[in-house]
Order: sequence, then C-alpha cells, then structure tokens
Amino acid sequence: MKKRLYLLLYKFVSVICLLICLPVYVYAQQTNSLILAENHKPGTKEWMLTKVDTVRTFIKDQKSAPPYYARSKRIEGFVSKTSYAAGDTVHVYVNTEPISTFKLEVFRMGYYQGNGGRRMLSVENIKGIAQPTPEDGKRNLRESVWQRSHSFTIPSEWVSGVYLGKLTENNTGYQAYIVFVVKDKRKADFMFQVSDLTWQAYNRWPAWRSLYDFQDNIWNTSGGNILSFDRPYTFYYNGLPSNLNLYTNGSGEFLLWEFPLAFWMEREGYDVTYVSNLDTHQDAQGLLRVKGFISVGHDEYWTRQMHMNVSHARDQGINLLFLGGNSVDGEIFLTTSSDGRPDRIMGRIRDFPDEQNLMGASSYGVGLGNWTVKQADHWLFEKTGLKNGDAISDLVGWEYQGPPLRNDPSLIVLAQSKMDDKWKPDPDNYTTTIYNGPKGNFVFNAATCWWSMPLSSPPSFRNPPGKDFTKEDVRVQQMTRNLLNRARSVQAGK
Repeated sequence: MKKRLYLLLYKFVSVICLLICLPVYVYAQQTNSLILAENHKPGTKEWMLTKVDTVRTFIKDQKSAPPYYARSKRIEGFVSKTSYAAGDTVHVYVNTEPISTFKLEVFRMGYYQGNGGRRMLSVENIKGIAQPTPEDGKRNLRESVWQRSHSFTIPSEWVSGVYLGKLTENNTGYQAYIVFVVKDKRKADFMFQVSDLTWQAYNRWPAWRSLYDFQDNIWNTSGGNILSFDRPYTFYYNGLPSNLNLYTNGSGEFLLWEFPLAFWMEREGYDVTYVSNLDTHQDAQGLLRVKGFISVGHDEYWTRQMHMNVSHARDQGINLLFLGGNSVDGEIFLTTSSDGRPDRIMGRIRDFPDEQNLMGASSYGVGLGNWTVKQADHWLFEKTGLKNGDAISDLVGWEYQGPPLRNDPSLIVLAQSKMDDKWKPDPDNYTTTIYNGPKGNFVFNAATCWWSMPLSSPPSFRNPPGKDFTKEDVRVQQMTRNLLNRARSVQAGK
C-alpha cells in the first residue's frame, strides 16, 4: 500500500515538475532556435569585397582637406530605406561609370560556422546606368534622384539581421556594398541597434560632404550641412580609428565597429533582433518587446525622439546596454526627402545636454587608454579573474565617456582610468558606469567605441592603427556574457 502511495506521489510530483518546466523549455526553444537554426545554415565568405576602386578627391573650398579616397564611381549604390520588414520592397539604385551590367548578391551577416555571412539572393546581369552626381543644394544637401536599377521583396523566411548587398560590375569586376536591416515584430531577448544615423553623419559622398564638411573646415560642428540617405556610403574616413580599410566601402560603419558584436552574439546563440536608428526613432512600442536594448560601436547621433523612446523603455523595465563610446552625443533632426518620403534627410541641432541622464555618463572626447577595474566585487566581473587595479590594455578608444551622472545613488563606477587624450594637455578620467532602472533593470555604459573589438575577429576584420584586437579577450567576452545573461534573466538588475 505504501509502495503504491509513494508511486502515485512520485507520478504526481513528476507531472507538476513537467508542467512547471515545460513552458520554460518551450520558451527557450522558441527564442533561441531561430538564431541557432539560422547560423547552422551554410555560410560563405563570398560576401567579402575582393576588388575595389575609389577616386582620390579634392574639394576647392576645403583648403585644409587632404586628398580623400571617397566614392567608387565604377560601381556604387544605395537603397530606398534603412530597414525593411517581410513583404516590403527594396528599391536599389546603382551608378556604373562607365556603363556596365552588374551582379547583385545579398548576404545576411552573422556567424555561420565562422564564415560571417549567408547568401540570400543573387541576381545576374542587371542593366547599369551612369547616374548623375547631384550638385550642392540648400545647406550643401546632395540628394541623388536616380533611376531605379532593381527591386526585390523581402521574403517572410528572411531572419532579422544586417544585410549587405554586394555589387559587382561585370566589365572589370570592381565591387562595392549596399547595406540595410531586416526587422521583425517578434519578442526577443535582445535588440541590436545599428548606428546608421552616425554612418550617414560621417558619409562624405560624393566628396567632403559629411555633416562636418562646412566652408573651409573639415571638422565643423556648427550644423551647417544637411544630409540625405539617398546617396551611397563612401569608404569611411575618420582619421585615427579607421585604418583605411577600402574593402568596407558602402557598408557604413557596420563592418568596422558593429560586426564583431553581431558575429559573437550569434556564435554564442543569443536571441537577437536588429533595428535601424530610425526604427528606434519611429517605434517606441517596439522597444518593449525585448529584455535588453543594445547600442554598439560609434552610436553618436540620435534624435530627441530616440532619447525619449529609449528612456521610456528603461522606465518600463527594459535593460539598456551601451556597448560603445561617444554615444548619444549629437542631437539631430529628421525631415522628408524632396519626393515626400519621411526621415530621409538629417541635420545637426546641438550636443545633447543630458545624455548622462540616459547612459550614466557624458561624452567627453577623443583619446586612448587602458581599461582599469575599480569595483571587482560587482557581478560584472564574475568568472573573469579581474581584481581592482587590473587593466585591459588599449580597450579604451578612440572616443569615450567621462564625467558620470551625479544625482543617482545607485550609480557605480565600475572602471576608471586616466586617458591619453589627444586634444587635452591634462587628460580626464574615463568611466564605465552602471545604474539601476526603476523595475529591477539596469543601464550599463561601456563608454568606449572599442568594447566589441576583442569579442571576435570576423572575416575582413581590421585593427585600428597601432592596436591588436585579433586575439579574442576572454575577460571582455565573460563580462559581456555576464551583462547579457543578467539582462535576460528575471533577476535583472538585482
């Protein structure tokens, strides 16, 4: 009798455990399987450019400007929006000089057994057009009113991610990229925001026409210029950090600063969805479908609406991870294109006066330094072996956050060190911070553009000048795991 009773009790407890655990198991399968399954599909390194040609360009009113390897006139292009959902139509605009047919291949960027990309689409022998170079308009606006070269629809099976279109000109084989985000509406653990407003701010197409190139000053921050998304991305040039990697031409800053994090997160199997800066600007409600919002790399330019939307997400319990530097530094406005499409033109308003209220620290300058631990007993440092005073060489650069937020008692300075600031005779301190949100969540600010660099070395990865991030740093990897795992857990922020 007792044996039967124990057996019935055992079965009852087993059923209860199954009912408790099954939803957790199903949730894990639903959330993790999408990215894991996607990255088990065949990858390729054929997304990489192998032959590029850029034009050395001088501008007569830029007296201080050196010659600049800017556009790729043999083949260059752009797309009609920064991000697309399933069912949306992508309009592609391409210039070929001299006229040539070209090939378009579209790749989703991820891990893919270390290859970094998966071919999603290939279209041969598209007719090329010699498109006009627009003249300077009001406030030096260069808006390309080009003939459409090709269109395609985003299939429902394309997983959210950053997509590169590889353009190959058929006469000589020269190549360039176009870049866009595929977005979705599903719930996910993490939202990866690409910094395409900043890509555009530094885009000097066709030559010396970025947000900064005003009058005779190549680093003018007066806000004189306005910019259009209707133009190709040139080879990115910002002096120190870029290392003149011509083989990123057309990809904005994605391959330089953001891809190492995306490659690593997908290698680790994290459940991640991707958005453009413009999605953060336009869709406040969409931010609430994830547990952690991630800003990465050089995410310098935001709108006031973005600041409000992300602040609201924090107040609703979303964890914020600023895995970059110089973030939320410049406030910009968005307006319509000449043909009435929303948010296709941008211009600078001012420096944000209150970015520290969101991130925990304010942008401070250009500089280099070692990342020095200050609060080794914090959960960020679990399983890293780091102690107070330990330093990770060269992790801080090329821009950073300095003075921390002073009116939040929960704020902790996790790391701090003196900078080798190139612009100041008496350099300031760099600070990594974390503070508590109102619902058990947290806001982490890495405060260095180079946080993601030692996470992984994807194909095409290029070090900044004088640095070596080709060896992955297990300490930075573990700290990033600690952040992501805490953010997606029910114990977030505690």
